[in-house]
Amino acid sequence: MFRGLFKTTIDAKGRTSLPAKFREVLIETFGEERFFVTNSYPVDIDGGAQSSGLLIFPYKEWFLFEDNFLNSKGLTSAQRNSIMHTIISPAVECNADKLGRMLVPPHLRESAALEREILFVGALKKAEIWSLAEWEKVRAQDMKNFPSCTEAAAELGL
Repeated sequence: MFRGLFKTTIDAKGRTSLPAKFREVLIETFGEERFFVTNSYPVDIDGGAQSSGLLIFPYKEWFLFEDNFLNSKGLTSAQRNSIMHTIISPAVECNADKLGRMLVPPHLRESAALEREILFVGALKKAEIWSLAEWEKVRAQDMKNFPSCTEAAAELGL
């Protein structure tokens, strides 16, 4: 599973290094070096603003996601279109080279506001890529949303 936070940079051409730990997870846990990169779902931030990063799906996990999407019954037509246009359509198959470098396509860099400092975030069966500035906003909102002192937190063992 993907775990950890890894701060790094991305250059003007969209090249960055996939963390070595994430490359190991791709191979050892998911049996495949290839992966898909796409937009993440929008995250609500105070004041009605939204922030978005990128998602990295291991190759086989991407196809499970697509199957789940195709077979989902609980989505409205508008929600289905939003997921299609936001996450599925912009997805790109990628892989890291022998040195662990990967290329983030321009349309994804732009939508996630990736400029110089970025953060890879482990999220169990997926990984995320965030602009450092956007990640700080998301984390501030996470602290407000955190289920402290509740049954939900206790159920998780927190």
